Amino acid sequence: MNLRDIHTPVLLDRCVELLAPALQREGAVLVDATLGMGGHSEAFLERFPGIRLIGLDRDQDALRIAGERLAPFGDRVTLVHTVYDGIADAISSTGLHSVDGILFDLGVSSLQLDEADRGFAYSQDAPLDMRMDQSIGTTAADVLATYSEGQLRRIFERYGEEKLSGRYARAIIEARAQAPILRSGRLVEILIAATPYSAQRSGHPAKRVFQALRIEVNSELSVLERAIPAALGRLRVGGRIVVMSYQSLEDRIVKREFADAVASTAPAGLPVELPEHAPRFRLLVKGAEQASPEEIARNPRATPVRLRAAERIREVA
Repeated sequence: MNLRDIHTPVLLDRCVELLAPALQREGAVLVDATLGMGGHSEAFLERFPGIRLIGLDRDQDALRIAGERLAPFGDRVTLVHTVYDGIADAISSTGLHSVDGILFDLGVSSLQLDEADRGFAYSQDAPLDMRMDQSIGTTAADVLATYSEGQLRRIFERYGEEKLSGRYARAIIEARAQAPILRSGRLVEILIAATPYSAQRSGHPAKRVFQALRIEVNSELSVLERAIPAALGRLRVGGRIVVMSYQSLEDRIVKREFADAVASTAPAGLPVELPEHAPRFRLLVKGAEQASPEEIARNPRATPVRLRAAERIREVA
């Protein structure tokens, strides 16, 4: 299996361009907080022969595959099994306090989407698992079996931004009374049957529900809300962070945390901004960047990506 053939890293050249100024010194440390199959990490290790890499992932299959892929780089690579809100502890475990670069490539990975038995893809019938770390936690089937109609409606609304949340929640409650909903194919059937024909023309009925279930199972948004401030806090002056999001809920969190980081803390009306109130970070891109039509043509999974980046410009006293 050639991983370079099956996994094309999203916005790789742009990530390299943005992080490069922070990785020029010998011994610079890059944290890939969402290692996946190691595509981004491999490229950085090749292009910056003086850097060390700390790679994080909650998915043990991903760590195994990335470990094989990155083995040629020897002791320049340290892999850590953790959710990315554990980034501060992961950095400390290597004996470091701060790092030079941090990369987040959020959302479900190519590995998870492409392995049918993980249950992430509504296009393939599989057990409804959806755990990114299959060693712990509640599965999507558990959620469908135990949540009340109100709880299901809430997560479909909040995490899927699904307009038919109430209809889908009722349909699931009715269906599970007849038999447990254990496979993705069965859930898709229930959702299609509950969708008015006019609404089916605006996209697959299962897309937003599957997204909502995945986010709920993996606590993705609450993890991200903890992870971004933790990551910002571990960047040295001159250090840079790049975050790629694939849906609006993630991007809103990143946008908010970056806005806080680049804001002055000076009280309103203060005639002169004191140094201790100056912004800690500066933004490296205006708004959120998207993939070019050429990149999307090469790699359709880049279609929804939104990239944001920032640089630390001041230590906190």
